[in-house]
Amino acid sequence: MFDISWSELLIIVVVAVVVVGPKDLPRLMRTVGQWAGRARAMADQFRRSFDDMARQSELDELRREVQKLQQSPMTATDYESFGIKESDFPTASNIEDVGAAPPKVDAPATAAAPAPAPAATAATGTDTSAALSATATSHQA
Repeated sequence: MFDISWSELLIIVVVAVVVVGPKDLPRLMRTVGQWAGRARAMADQFRRSFDDMARQSELDELRREVQKLQQSPMTATDYESFGIKESDFPTASNIEDVGAAPPKVDAPATAAAPAPAPAATAATGTDTSAALSATATSHQA
């Protein structure tokens, strides 16, 4: 930053001791250090704000590019400018040929409804305990 040799630094210290005096020299050095710190902080803040402005302009440019692409899709000449030939694209008549859609599945065949089991109710005039025992013996056989 500064190109000060040891001899120049020694002359500055001697002049400071003579002009300010040895009693007030620590207070002067502290004040100079605080000023240097403030100057460094201001320089960092300026650099950060400059970087933020540059980043914001890049983001704005990127947003404009995205909006441009959303409003007008790419044409064959756009693809050619990137070195992509139209023949490189797969020609598919259906989206399922590309593989983007899930495969079609045949609808399951409807199974016949199971026949209702004979109900042993009081309406038929049979005894429920007799019907249950008859059902149990028929399942064991």
